[in-house]
Amino acid sequence: MNAPFSYAIWVTKPGCEDDFVARWRDLAHWTTETLKPKGWARLLQDKAQPNRFVSLGPWESFEAIEAWRAHPGFKERISRLHELLESFAPATLESRVEIGVDEAKKQRVA
Repeated sequence: MNAPFSYAIWVTKPGCEDDFVARWRDLAHWTTETLKPKGWARLLQDKAQPNRFVSLGPWESFEAIEAWRAHPGFKERISRLHELLESFAPATLESRVEIGVDEAKKQRVA
């Protein structure tokens, strides 16, 4: 299955990590409440470089990702995040291989 994912690498200004996590959580909650995507979202923090984060989440379609990124609410929340960032590299990914995930587990996560 070639499922679409949104993905980003975020590097915060030093000392802004906790504020970034709170604002990212706000974006994720807004996305869930407003667009009702299926799936999950993850924000991962680099242990070796604590101001570096990676976010990842599955979507129903590539068009859903485009609509999310074009939404005024998304743009507003992203601008609040940008205040805390040194760099931001978003991407849209396509799943090519999935190992070790069975259907029952997928249903529990959704």
